[in-house]
Amino acid sequence: MNTTMTMKKKSFFVRHKTFCIFGILAILLILMAIFAPVVTGGVDPAKGSLADAIKPPSAEHIFGTDKMGRDIFTRVVYGARVSLVAAFAVVGLSFVIGTVLGVISGYFRGFVDSVIMRIADMMVSFPGLVLAMAVAGILGASIGNAILAISVVTWPKYARLARSLVLKIRDRDYVAAAITTGSRTPYMLVRYMLPNALPTLVITAATDIGSLMLELAGLSFLGFGAVSPTPEWGLMLSEGRAYMQNAPWLMIFPGLAIFITVIIFNMLGDGLRDILDPRSNDN
Repeated sequence: MNTTMTMKKKSFFVRHKTFCIFGILAILLILMAIFAPVVTGGVDPAKGSLADAIKPPSAEHIFGTDKMGRDIFTRVVYGARVSLVAAFAVVGLSFVIGTVLGVISGYFRGFVDSVIMRIADMMVSFPGLVLAMAVAGILGASIGNAILAISVVTWPKYARLARSLVLKIRDRDYVAAAITTGSRTPYMLVRYMLPNALPTLVITAATDIGSLMLELAGLSFLGFGAVSPTPEWGLMLSEGRAYMQNAPWLMIFPGLAIFITVIIFNMLGDGLRDILDPRSNDN
């Protein structure tokens, strides 16, 4: 039995190398964010000394310091907390709102479907980042408002996808039979509609983490997201662009952090798709 279980485990790792490798990297990244005080040796990311301002990478400050004398390495590590939490919050809000509205729209159809889909169509008719900037500009610059702004322009994607998935099974014989036998609407939604829509929606959410993190960093870079002294990668890029020629490390390390994190979660999403996609030959 142990031999059989070992063979199955090996088979999973061999068949889904991308998911396993980048899953481990994602876990390490999350652990780094959680244990940021340990990783940075207890250094305060918001505290600096003007005497140490704009110092290049060295043994004392491996990523250098910024204009306020704050340690860049410490701020990059703590920035993982802000960026990851914000990205997960956007994905979570968009996923829940979009899935609920999409499933309701596809199941009830008619007037309810028309109202929800017209709102969704109106939202997607605007360029996403431009609309997010407008919403964030109205609400005011903060990481919370940036999360809300991007969620507002992202949920229609999930709503339209959930609706299309529900419409595919809405008229199946087993669904009609369940309705005929007296199954109530909440039971129908939870028992039949959601299980059929969730795998594809989860894949979409996983692959969206990286792109939404980029959008959040973009809002902060433009002044519509996180505000100083919050250690957020997009804000760090914005603060460092004035010193791009004289102190390139101010932009290089936050930029690398964004690049590496986006790659990890994009590849993790691709690996998850290979596992959950019902059309996959491996399943």
